[in-house]
Amino acid sequence: MTRRSISSVLADQAVSRPSDIAVIDPTGPMTYRELDIAATRLARTLLDAGVVRDDLVEVLLPNSTAFVVACFAIWRAGATPMPIDPALDRSERHMLESLAGPRAVIGGAALAPGVVLVDGESASTGSVRPLPDNWARSWKAPASSGSTGTPKVVLSASPALVDPDARVAAFIPREATQLVTAPLWHSTAFTYAFRGLTAGHRVVIEPGFDEYRFLAAVQRHRVTWTVLSPPSIRRLLRLPATERARHDLSSLESVLHIGGRCPIPDKRALLDWLGADRVVEVYAGSESNGLTMIGGHDWRAHPGSVGRAIGGTEIAIRRPDGTGADDGEIGEIWLRRGDHPAYRYLGAASRRTADGWDTLGDLGHLDDGWLYVMERAADAIRLPDRTVYPADVEAAVEAHPDVRGAVAFSLGTTEGPTGVAVLVDIADADRLPDDIHRIIVAQLGDELVPTQILLTHSPIRNDAGKIRRRALSGCGTGPAPYSARTRSENAS
Repeated sequence: MTRRSISSVLADQAVSRPSDIAVIDPTGPMTYRELDIAATRLARTLLDAGVVRDDLVEVLLPNSTAFVVACFAIWRAGATPMPIDPALDRSERHMLESLAGPRAVIGGAALAPGVVLVDGESASTGSVRPLPDNWARSWKAPASSGSTGTPKVVLSASPALVDPDARVAAFIPREATQLVTAPLWHSTAFTYAFRGLTAGHRVVIEPGFDEYRFLAAVQRHRVTWTVLSPPSIRRLLRLPATERARHDLSSLESVLHIGGRCPIPDKRALLDWLGADRVVEVYAGSESNGLTMIGGHDWRAHPGSVGRAIGGTEIAIRRPDGTGADDGEIGEIWLRRGDHPAYRYLGAASRRTADGWDTLGDLGHLDDGWLYVMERAADAIRLPDRTVYPADVEAAVEAHPDVRGAVAFSLGTTEGPTGVAVLVDIADADRLPDDIHRIIVAQLGDELVPTQILLTHSPIRNDAGKIRRRALSGCGTGPAPYSARTRSENAS
C-alpha cells in the first residue's frame, strides 16, 4: 500500500484524465483538470491569508461543487477541513469556532474573533502554478451533528494521505458513480464522497434529499452506489410502486444505509425492492472507533441487527456498573479497534479507556455475535415505572403508511420525565389518520402509547437522518394539539 497526499492524487488525476468529469451538481459538471485548477487557486488564497500546515479551515457551504473545491484547496494548503452545518445555531457555531480555533472560514463570515474570511469567488483568477506537495496530520475535523448532546469537533488522527488504488470499501464498485444526497458536512457523506474522488469515482451531488430527484438522478447519471439514511429510505418507500418502477435503477450496484436504527418493515421492504445483494448496513460513528456491517441476506436471517464486528473491531455490552452483560441483555455498547485512538475531540472529553475501549453512548445487545442497537443512552426516557426507547415509539407510529416520519421525546418538568410525546410528519395530509392509535397500540401495547401527538407537514430529521431530541423537549409543554386518549375514544 502506497499512500500519497490527497493533493498529489488530485494533481495526477488532472494529468492522466483531465477531461473526465469528477463532480456534477445542479450547476453542471466539473472535470478533474478544472477541479485541480480551482483548488490550486483557492489554496494560494488560503496561504496568502496566513493558513499554515495543520491549521483548521472552517467550510460553511451547502452541498455543491464549491464545497468540493474548498476541501481540496484546504488539503493542498496543508490544512484540515472543518465542515460545519451552515444552518447550525449561531451560538453553537461561535462555540465551535472558539473551541477549535480555525484559522480561516470559507462560505460565510466567522463569528469568533481572529478567524479570517476567505472568499472563494475572488480566487477564480489566481495563479495555477503548482504548489509544493503538502499534507496535514489530520485529514478531516467534522463537527458532530449534536444528536448526542452539544456539537463538538471530531479531529481525525489519520493524515491527509490516501492510497488511490485501494478500494473504498468491499461493497463499493471500483469503477463507480456515487450519488450524494446527504449533507457533505456530515462525516459519513464527507468521507465516502472524498474517498471516492481520490479513487477516481464520479460524484453526483444533490442539494439535499428528494425522493423524486433521487430516482431521476440514478437513472440519468447511471449511478452505481449511494448512501441513504433510514428517513430517506422511508420517503422512497412511500412513493407508489408504479413511480419507483418507471425509473431504471439497473445501474445501482450497492446501497449503504447508516445513520440510525432502521424500522424492520422499512428494511424488509427495501430488500424486497432492490434485492438483498445490493443493500449493506454499517454501524459506525465519526470517531471511527469501531464498526459493524451486515448484508441483505444476513439481515433476513437476523432482522433488526446492524451486523457483526469487522475491521478488527471488538464489541462488549456493559451494564451501568461496568460489568459485562449477558447475551441478549441490553446495555451500553463498547467498541475496541486498534491500539491507538482514531480521533480526538475538540470541545468534549472522550470516554476511551486506557486499554482502548470506547463508546458512542448507544444501548444495544448481542445475540451470538450479532449486534442490535436500541437507542442512544441519553435519549432513553426513564419514566417512574418503565424505560421507553424513542426508536420503538417512532417505529410504531411509522408503521402507518401515511406517516412520513416521527420523532419521540420526553415530556416532563425539572423533576424528570413524566410522559412521552411524538412529533409526527404527515406530509401533505390534512389531519392525523383515524386509525393511528390502533396501530400504535398493536405495535406497543396500551402502556407505551404516547401522552401527546403533535403534527407537522415537514421532514423532521435532516438528510443525514439526525435529530436533536432534546431541542424538542419543550414542544409538548403547552396544550396538546392532539390527545392520544381522545383519539382512542373517537376511533373506537
